[in-house]
Amino acid sequence: MWKRDEAVRPASGQPTAAPQPPAPPAGAGSPGAIRSEVSHHIERDIVNIGKSVVIKGELNGSEDLTIEGHVEGTIQLKDHVLTIGPNGKIKAQVFAKSVIVLGEVTGNVTASDKVDIRDNGSVDGDIISPRVAIAEGAHFRGSVDMQRKAAAPAQASAKASQPQPPVTAQAAAAQPQRVGA
Repeated sequence: MWKRDEAVRPASGQPTAAPQPPAPPAGAGSPGAIRSEVSHHIERDIVNIGKSVVIKGELNGSEDLTIEGHVEGTIQLKDHVLTIGPNGKIKAQVFAKSVIVLGEVTGNVTASDKVDIRDNGSVDGDIISPRVAIAEGAHFRGSVDMQRKAAAPAQASAKASQPQPPVTAQAAAAQPQRVGA
């Protein structure tokens, strides 16, 4: 708990006005300025690939990524967000936690959380993600597989624990017969 320093009290015993904190720089005291400072700090963890950049090969990362340029190959951001900007052109297999498409993607997109194709965004390829959003005005050609994270292993174990169906007469006829046993 904070206690006022005894040395600050005047000798006369008369109360004085509490000391004022130093004035913040112009504009920094408003809530909007604080938010912009905080969001500026957060934005440092996002990497941008500019419009003039062309990458061919494998792209791996452990932070959020925004692509405005061209990428061909494979993109893997397993635990992070991939944003394809309005100028971005991707010809790649994409694996990320979340994918936001504002530009063009040609190739399959796999996301563990969500794929979001925004207005004027384009995806030509299959999407595998538990959540998919396609905005009005977006382009999509391919298939969508909305498997849930926990459902896939549960289904696999359920199939493994099921008894095998009995052999039918047709299946028995197709199996080789032993002779002279």
